Amino acid sequence: MSEPVVVGQLGAVYGIKGWLKVNSFTDRPDGIFDYQPWLMRDGNSWREVKVSAWKRHNNGLICKLSHVEQREEAQLLTGADIGVSATLFKPLPDDEFYWRDLIGCRVQNTKGYDFGQVSQLMETGSNDVLVVKANAKDAFGQRERLIPFIKDQVIKSVNIAERIIEIDWDPDF
Repeated sequence: MSEPVVVGQLGAVYGIKGWLKVNSFTDRPDGIFDYQPWLMRDGNSWREVKVSAWKRHNNGLICKLSHVEQREEAQLLTGADIGVSATLFKPLPDDEFYWRDLIGCRVQNTKGYDFGQVSQLMETGSNDVLVVKANAKDAFGQRERLIPFIKDQVIKSVNIAERIIEIDWDPDF
């Protein structure tokens, strides 16, 4: 099995019957429950867990795992990553990408300047932003750059097979 994709994290315990708060990393927060089964990291390996119930609570989400009946059992799971098999994600059109596919890609501009690797992405109101980290400070004293993911305007091409993102962006701003 390939490494699961982390889609959320278990938060604090809720109540005395083993419910837990859920921090979802999915586009639509309650969409995390569309992916089943969940996998949870147990040391260096992952184990399957079943969600027996979930609901919205205030501005968040809570869930009940089938094998957890008491608050003390739930307490042991706080902070645990929620993973799912990558096979559960639908294929995307050629010009769309999952964030996980972009993390680790090298970023270079159309003139061949190497900015570093995508370490993460951020969602802003208008567009996603690549967080690109250089291995060391570059010639302009930068270790990290924030580059807007705007297709055609900034992002010229994305080659997932070669792990390269080509951008139209000059380093000397």
